[in-house]
Amino acid sequence: MRLKEGLVGVVPEERLARLSSRFHVIGDIAILYLDPELDGYKDEIASALLDQCRNVRTVFNKITPLEGERRTSRLELLAGEGNSFTVHREFGFRYHLDVARVFFNSRLGYERMRVAVQVKAGEEALVLFAGVGPFAIPPAARGARVVALEKSPEACSWLAENARENGVAERIAVINADAFSMAALLKRRFDRAIVPAPYGMDRIVDALPGMLRRGGIIHFYTFKKAQQIEGLKKSYEDLGLEVLLCRRCGNVAPNVSRWAFDMQKI
Repeated sequence: MRLKEGLVGVVPEERLARLSSRFHVIGDIAILYLDPELDGYKDEIASALLDQCRNVRTVFNKITPLEGERRTSRLELLAGEGNSFTVHREFGFRYHLDVARVFFNSRLGYERMRVAVQVKAGEEALVLFAGVGPFAIPPAARGARVVALEKSPEACSWLAENARENGVAERIAVINADAFSMAALLKRRFDRAIVPAPYGMDRIVDALPGMLRRGGIIHFYTFKKAQQIEGLKKSYEDLGLEVLLCRRCGNVAPNVSRWAFDMQKI
């Protein structure tokens, strides 16, 4: 969908150049991040989006970057009902959440399923920074026993509800805790660790080998520039990990991308 095309002749050309055609859709909610120079055209932009995207009922503008432990932004209602609750559907799973209260990235759907299809029934999997459950629920649906750590109490409540909604509550243990306390909390080792680490949380990788059985797999996500990747691979090898796969999975800032690493404990 090309949002800008619907606004030609409505928004002046020099202002329209500042509008990104990319926006975030979670369930039936769209979230824009508008340049301040477009403040006078918010209604027109929101109306164009609703006209072009029939599955969207509410449009918000993100007016702050992610902030706080919940990793949420302050949102400004531009159009629609104003309710920030939604149900996001992804590969047959349903995730209930409040976009104003908890973090959710709908753009990682492919990654979540790429990881999930590698999981075997009977595995013991650890999911850190679990949020409302999109990295924890698909592995549980494939028969894994999952321990999911999440620091936000509100996200934990949604995770527990989503586990019930998707029929996997008996295979997911939800723990409201800081991921960095995992070694003290969990006196056990796992077959697999899934770690969609937030920006700036790379140091968590140092503790992961100690949480895995030999031959165990880590799926780790980090934010880096391309020229940093070779050095990063070497640092992981120094931890006793073999890098099986490294792939870029989305740009987040100029020259900075999200990278996925699949690694095995040697």
